[in-house]
Amino acid sequence: MADVFISSKSEPDPPPHEAPVARLGTAGALAAAAIAFVLAGCGGPTQSDANSTTPSSAAMPSPAPAPAVAAPAAPAGPASYSAGQKIKDCADCPELVAIPGGTFTMGSPSSEANRGSDEGPQRSVSIGAFAVGKFEVTWDEWTACVSAGYCSTAEQDKTSGGGDNGWGRGNRPVMRVSWDDAKTYVAWLSRKTGNTYRLLTEAEWEYAARAGKKTAYYTGASISTSQANFNNTLRKTEGVGSYSPNAFGLYDMHGNVWEWVEDCHHESYAGAPSDGSAWTAGACSSRVLRGGSWGDNPQYLRLADRSAGAPSGRYSSLGFRVARTL
Repeated sequence: MADVFISSKSEPDPPPHEAPVARLGTAGALAAAAIAFVLAGCGGPTQSDANSTTPSSAAMPSPAPAPAVAAPAAPAGPASYSAGQKIKDCADCPELVAIPGGTFTMGSPSSEANRGSDEGPQRSVSIGAFAVGKFEVTWDEWTACVSAGYCSTAEQDKTSGGGDNGWGRGNRPVMRVSWDDAKTYVAWLSRKTGNTYRLLTEAEWEYAARAGKKTAYYTGASISTSQANFNNTLRKTEGVGSYSPNAFGLYDMHGNVWEWVEDCHHESYAGAPSDGSAWTAGACSSRVLRGGSWGDNPQYLRLADRSAGAPSGRYSSLGFRVARTL
């Protein structure tokens, strides 16, 4: 089984124990400015993913059902958050940042270099206020879910390198987590805190990553290896928060690990929701991945770029970030 998700055969060769995996899609977005104001408990957009299917794979078995856990804590009641406010619901919970709602243009223009065919047509999308992980979910945060008996490292540990390739865990982003694994983790956080944790929708991810930027990267028209972990420069993940954040205070939206989002992958934005909700219609044999990874060329770190993978896929370049409904 291939051990690293690499977007293109043009990528640098991965370490000897890893082999490239075919890219499933690319697309993007050119966004308008975010709106800063005081938030007041707006609900984050989600849709049912009852139509989703997980392809069977002998190499990538579906995760075992999560064990029962104690009843969730009762929510403390509606709370209002200011744009940029930090939120941490428990000692083991990821730190969140409150993101203001707004409207932006999703999808890249035909003039953008390295644009994928699935990055259009451009359309206006409205996003409600929500909270998003300041960092990608770390090994420490994932291990807390494992210790609670809800998540498991069984499938990760079966892979070469013992789950983390010997790179270390701690505050590095958890890797080799499938979309299914990520969904288990956010369900655990929801039960633990009484708040609604979830994956970001694809529109929310791009809106949060852009933070008002209209350029290909939130660093500008280009990006360098002093600004993100990519291009196989380090040949491994790096601790979260090692580079400067975007204007919303979010780290590693470019590189380190690809991030699963809620949406099914479609070959264009034709018919996509305009309210920022997840697009889960269709067969849904693959889920969208955003942001690029430590092993990808810069074109795959573009804010407009889209990739996708089987929901059961686990690779050393795949991780995720959480969202919380406000």
